[in-house]
Amino acid sequence: MKKTSLLAALAAAFSISLAQAGETLTIAATPVPHAEILELIKPQLAEQGVDLDIKVFTDYVQPNMQVSQKRLDANYFQTKPYLDTFNSSRGTDLVTVTGVHVEPFGGYSSRFDSLDELPRGATIAIPSEGSNSGRALLLLQKAGLLTLKDPSNAQATPRDIADNPRGFKFRELEAAMLPRVLNQVDLAMINTNYALEAKLDPGADALVIEDRDSPYVNYLVARPDNRDSEAIRKLSAALTSPEVKAFIEKRYAGAVVPAF
Repeated sequence: MKKTSLLAALAAAFSISLAQAGETLTIAATPVPHAEILELIKPQLAEQGVDLDIKVFTDYVQPNMQVSQKRLDANYFQTKPYLDTFNSSRGTDLVTVTGVHVEPFGGYSSRFDSLDELPRGATIAIPSEGSNSGRALLLLQKAGLLTLKDPSNAQATPRDIADNPRGFKFRELEAAMLPRVLNQVDLAMINTNYALEAKLDPGADALVIEDRDSPYVNYLVARPDNRDSEAIRKLSAALTSPEVKAFIEKRYAGAVVPAF
């Protein structure tokens, strides 16, 4: 009995020693689907010696600023066009590590059942941040509601509209605010992560939505000094594992699509 107890105590001490030797990786994410996906792989990473500390944010600015300032190690919430715009405007040099999923961007209305029902002069709310504004306008252009001066301008704002035949009015708001004003506007162009948080079903509720082959992949993002670290490599591999792919396909039923 004493020998067994001693062996058990040694095993427990060894386990504690291994846990203490592990590395903590602090990552920022928006709640849905990013934080949910990270929670899925947290036990897997723990077995590999990486303690994943998930910090949940509801905006698109602080996750980048805090990684750049080395207060966090990485983030997972954004597309490359958004990151490129952010780096350019904020003087940061964050880098993409690996693409994980696509969230088809959509337009929603609590007043109308189709785009054809939108009246002349209708108010359309769009995101105000970086490439999200252009993403919304490009989708509206594809739906035939407007024409941009440069039809391929991913950074377009309402000032870049060349033809607006139905006289739509545009209201630019922070992306996280858009579900909250859905009952105050005629159409709101909402990022899928915020649509899911608001209990909207992109497949059933969106009046217009990007194709499944959308180029707006959501990336794991880090800094040049840590993008190739062992912990980041393990996180990247876990995020693109068959387990994550199956989870995305089952849980989000097409509202989120694996990009690998």
